[in-house]
Amino acid sequence: MKFIKLYESFEDIDSICKKYGIKNYTINSDGSVDVDGNIYLNNKKLTKLPLKFGKVIGNFFCRNNILTTLEGCPESVDGNFDCGENHLTTLEGCPQLVGGYVNCHYNELKTLEGGPKSVGISFNCTYNRLISLEGCPQSIGSSINFAGNRLKDLYGLSEFFDGAVYYYTNPVSEILDLFNTKRLGKIIDLLNEYGVIQQDGKVVILDRLEEVFHTLNLEVPKEINLKNYEVY
Repeated sequence: MKFIKLYESFEDIDSICKKYGIKNYTINSDGSVDVDGNIYLNNKKLTKLPLKFGKVIGNFFCRNNILTTLEGCPESVDGNFDCGENHLTTLEGCPQLVGGYVNCHYNELKTLEGGPKSVGISFNCTYNRLISLEGCPQSIGSSINFAGNRLKDLYGLSEFFDGAVYYYTNPVSEILDLFNTKRLGKIIDLLNEYGVIQQDGKVVILDRLEEVFHTLNLEVPKEINLKNYEVY
């Protein structure tokens, strides 16, 4: 039976599922594969995913491969999704809905555009090359970790996020350090709303920064010395 361009027959898909230990699956009319269970494709030296997945009721792990694309990823994952330690420059193709955590750390991401829209637990995009949070999931259950990137501003994080934020070793860290807390959702929202950081992360408007402190009934630091920004 001629089926789709990627795979010649149901038998081909069955063979691939057997090779990678994928069980309890259903082949859809478009050639995608729904799986009731976990999929572990870690450490397989994959340059691309071996199938086009649909829905996965479980975890989907494709960590520590040589992936440069997420083409073939599930549309949704009820459990956790981990594509860390690859060579990804974009999250295009990744699941849009993830019930657990998302881990895409140690890639080469410069943007989060195309990434998941909703993450049930936590979102970890540490140690990439991000210069913006644009495209960040608009719903994250508990925490976001973007440490080890190149962020100079925080535009893109949802205004409704109120979980823990881990941000170390970014240029913007020195601003967030002024507030001495991990519950930074409201603070980041105000930094963005008041336009504290301007000119693509080059300038900080001091009176607007101070207004964030006043709005939150926090004491303004006696000295605000920022190394990564011009202060006006």
